[in-house]
Amino acid sequence: MVWEGKNVVVTGRKMIGATNPSNSEPGTIRGDYAIEVGRNVIHGSDSVESARKEIALWFPEGLSNWQSNLHPWIYE
Repeated sequence: MVWEGKNVVVTGRKMIGATNPSNSEPGTIRGDYAIEVGRNVIHGSDSVESARKEIALWFPEGLSNWQSNLHPWIYE
């Protein structure tokens, strides 16, 4: 899964939680579901530049264009 949007790296990392699950806040993905650093359930790029490299690595054929039906109600 690749997320996009305004401030997506900062917002995404807040939702994901700290790399070490024991330092993650409750309510974050890692805080609620992870136990060990090496098996921390989810990956989040630390920058847009890193994301570009990682997207090319994991999705060499490119991404599918998908948009929620709610998109027009959320964005102007």
